Amino acid sequence: MKKKLHIVKIGGNVINDSIKLNQFLMAFKALEGLKILIHGGGAKATQWGKKLSLNIQMIEGRRVTDDQMIDVVTMVYAGLLNKKIVAALQSGNCDALGLSGVDANLILSGKRPLQGGIDYGWVGDPLFVNTARISSFIDLGLVPVLAPITHEGQGNLLNTNADTIANVVATAMVKKYEVHLIYAFELPGVMKDVQKLDSLIHRIDHAYYTELKSKGLISQGMIPKLDNAFQALARGVTQVCIIRFDKVNSLTQGHEYTSII
Repeated sequence: MKKKLHIVKIGGNVINDSIKLNQFLMAFKALEGLKILIHGGGAKATQWGKKLSLNIQMIEGRRVTDDQMIDVVTMVYAGLLNKKIVAALQSGNCDALGLSGVDANLILSGKRPLQGGIDYGWVGDPLFVNTARISSFIDLGLVPVLAPITHEGQGNLLNTNADTIANVVATAMVKKYEVHLIYAFELPGVMKDVQKLDSLIHRIDHAYYTELKSKGLISQGMIPKLDNAFQALARGVTQVCIIRFDKVNSLTQGHEYTSII
């Protein structure tokens, strides 16, 4: 029987809020068994980009990354945020190992080509996940904490969507583990109206997602999150859900969240 592996992706405004981030990390530490943490940090990267007077451009929740912005996202994601998260986990006796996709050649990506005339710059789409290396860290009793920076094998860094990394790592690890993928952020799950907490969608299939997106009820950062969630489910991940950041250890305790079906 395969061992259960939880892969948790944290993002949204949680990372930009020290209190919420600490609440999430407490819940993550309480999550029993084998686990991997994948984090974004887009709000913090945008904040630093604006401090440096850089042009910030987003297209359907995906960041356009020019020569200056790749430096910023690398410093913020793989440096500042990654090490703060690892330090916080270590303080709670969770033996975390901070990594990016570049380290130990964990994730090799291809530089995204022009799409509809749009040049995303130094943005990568994953091609290969080094599952043996990731498994070796887990076998040592470590909890990998992955920042969304990858490379293309030619010495260039690539900004890579953290939701996508969660998807490809989860689907790659299904060969060895029973994988449960959790997307965590500041809301209870997928909402029909983000202003109304009682509009939570408990179960969503692809047809319903397409309908909601066509009506403009799902947009921006939720689009890549759900696209990746459905891909992961189709590629053998046992369970995919979207849940509030401080409830990631509560999936079996009756708390509300969105199940991808």
